[in-house]
Amino acid sequence: MDSTRRTFLASSTAAVAALPALARSAAKTVTIGVMGTGGRGTSLAKSFAGLTNVVVKTVCDVDEARARKAAETVEKVAKTAPAVVGDFRRILDDKAIDAFVCAAPNHWHAPASILACQAGKHVYVEKPCSHNPLEGERLVAAARMANVVVQMGNQRRSWPGIIEAIQKLHEGVIGRVYFAQSRYTNERPSLGTGKLTDPPKSLDYDLWQGPAPRKEFK
Repeated sequence: MDSTRRTFLASSTAAVAALPALARSAAKTVTIGVMGTGGRGTSLAKSFAGLTNVVVKTVCDVDEARARKAAETVEKVAKTAPAVVGDFRRILDDKAIDAFVCAAPNHWHAPASILACQAGKHVYVEKPCSHNPLEGERLVAAARMANVVVQMGNQRRSWPGIIEAIQKLHEGVIGRVYFAQSRYTNERPSLGTGKLTDPPKSLDYDLWQGPAPRKEFK
């Protein structure tokens, strides 16, 4: 991978806007793999697939049904279906893939992104980038050691209103800040009452029991 292709993403929205420029500057197609195909991961895969000179080569999820649905979404946009895998290390092993997108559950963000750096991939990781400060520091170190670019999708920090509000807080508009709380409210259906069940048959959970072989879903 040449140094030109080591210039990756600026933000979640800017990420989508930045890839065409990256592809043009490299005079090559930028190839990505996406880990995690829930709502956010599928949305990212769809957005990337719609860009010029960008190819979503692989989508990954331990839930085969979700991974295949994401692949179908990408195919509708790109006219070519990506590979479907259950182990994200298949993305890291693929030398043709330039960048790794992590939209998996939060506890996977730092470990997967660190491994992606070590594999020489640029990384776009959804927020939060880590479970704790130490993981974040290790991710920064991994990116610097591998000379790759890592971008966290923390879009709201770039909103003009948020920037202005933080500036005013730093200026002491409400005095010294000792404590802050935040909430996120959305209309979602009830999850019901939890109960113990067997793992869904659609989950290839042997992938995480190691040393199970890496494989593509058939």
